[in-house]
Amino acid sequence: MARYKHIDTSPRFIAVDLERQLLPGTFEHALNHLVDHELDLSGFDARYRNDQTGATAWPPAMLLKVVLFAYSQGIVSSRGIERAGTDHITFIALSGDSAPHYTTIAAFVSGVGDDIAKLFAQVLYLCDRQGLIGREMFAIDGVKLPANASKAKSGTRSDFERQAAKLEAAAKHMLTRHRANDALPTEPGHDEKAQRRIARLQGDAAQLRDWLAAHPEDRKGAKGSIRKSNRTDNESAKMATSKGVIQGYTGVAAVDDRHQIIVAAQAHGTGSEQELLLPVIQATESLRTHQTLVTADAGYHSEANIAALAEQQIPALVADTGMRKRDERFKEQDKYKALPDPLYDKAHPKKGAKHYRPKDFDYDPAAGTCLCPDLLPACRTK
Repeated sequence: MARYKHIDTSPRFIAVDLERQLLPGTFEHALNHLVDHELDLSGFDARYRNDQTGATAWPPAMLLKVVLFAYSQGIVSSRGIERAGTDHITFIALSGDSAPHYTTIAAFVSGVGDDIAKLFAQVLYLCDRQGLIGREMFAIDGVKLPANASKAKSGTRSDFERQAAKLEAAAKHMLTRHRANDALPTEPGHDEKAQRRIARLQGDAAQLRDWLAAHPEDRKGAKGSIRKSNRTDNESAKMATSKGVIQGYTGVAAVDDRHQIIVAAQAHGTGSEQELLLPVIQATESLRTHQTLVTADAGYHSEANIAALAEQQIPALVADTGMRKRDERFKEQDKYKALPDPLYDKAHPKKGAKHYRPKDFDYDPAAGTCLCPDLLPACRTK
């Protein structure tokens, strides 16, 4: 039997040159070079006021390298990034073995604000300078993303006013009953639970009244309609998805076809994709040419959008809802649809309506009328 050397993977102390762990040609090597030599991070420097006094801060460049590399690896939590910073050699090399705490990473991500948008604009410029943006076709599509907001706190101003009135009425009723109990000669006992409930109802009603005072008008939707507001995150919207109704945003992006570089990305608090086509196209104006073709699926099709594209002379291919029915290439698409599972599909099969054709009717020349096929047997017996 063949014998092999034992491969020991147990922990050990090894002298490592961290810079050499970033191999040329890899994403982490390019990220390290671009952040250190190409990107302007002066906007991050302006956020600190410790020139003369105060403790030293972690370099924004280091935190940016670690966060962006973590995103590329599918790590999107501050605690996960902290663990990788102590266990993974590439993270250790990018951070210089500094191992920032997860609270530092979380504070950096939540506080970057508009500076990160300017940074991505610089990245897009670098991609264009390297010839990664072809400008031949921009494809637009989107996805609905849940927000950190409660669906139960969505509604119009009239809905919130009715809720506040109900809460105030309930609190008033409980308070009246409490005072009636206090007036009795014999105290029935302290009802601390009822007192807490009264305070909670009054607090909820006060929050609703404060929100209504701070937002004197309803949100406007498409075609003058009223869009429901949300007291947790008023920029989000309630929208239907394949997995139910969520409170969130519609994220939409435009991607160049040459190397799949995202040239524009936005998030809107609406479930209607039709409203998002023109804003995304407008965001790509500096990158488009007269020959750049814009493509989008049927969700972005509307007569108003097509008219606006024609008026601005923007070459575009936007599918409509009946495109597949007219295209001969999709005439056999029904055979690929999955049949319903008989164990879970409890709906009764729908019976199709029976339609008669002209040849099914009998013409009566004497009366000058046609006889319905359903009545023919009865007429013949007579």
